[in-house]
Amino acid sequence: MDASTTLPGTLGASHSPLTQLVVDALRGRILSGQVPPGERLVEGRLSEELGVSRMPVREALRQLAAEGLVTIEPRRGASVTSFSQQQMRELVEVRATLEGLNSKLAAKRHDPAQIAELERILEEGTRLAESDDVATTMRMNQRFHDALSNSAANSVLQDIMRSLRDRTALVFAPINRTRGKQNWEEHAAILRAVIKGDAELAALLATRHVYNAAQMEP
Repeated sequence: MDASTTLPGTLGASHSPLTQLVVDALRGRILSGQVPPGERLVEGRLSEELGVSRMPVREALRQLAAEGLVTIEPRRGASVTSFSQQQMRELVEVRATLEGLNSKLAAKRHDPAQIAELERILEEGTRLAESDDVATTMRMNQRFHDALSNSAANSVLQDIMRSLRDRTALVFAPINRTRGKQNWEEHAAILRAVIKGDAELAALLATRHVYNAAQMEP
């Protein structure tokens, strides 16, 4: 299949940049658990499934490898990154610490516009947590944490968190309806602490939230 040949209803039929569409599609499959850690990502098969040529698939795999979601090895090709127990523990420890700092700074900055945005996301995310739409729930979860980072107003921390979030998402327990509700209850508690300006409580709740999502003990 060449770049000009597309299947109806596939990504190739879209007018958006193909590589980014493929990146988003593959990231969604990986983070939802549809493609588990260690499973190979075969360019030809993905090209057919997504209705695009191999080039955007290859470029997407390289981008996801740079993000840490995909591992590319000589002769074996690409596969979903698989972490050892020690690596998982280390990732969670760092993510938990930095999310705690995010929330602590957000409580200290106490920006009304940012808080209003967090409240809007919380309301929508809580509603969606009742559904079985895993992909949308995941996107809303990402939006909440991105908004919390924006509230912290620390560009260095934002850059670090951006590169860390997707990798740690591979460690977290698959989202189900029960965990989805719990996630948003924990988000609500964090936001209440941020609104009160209680920086220490916000940090504690955010740190605990990460360990809960990973089903690990601090």
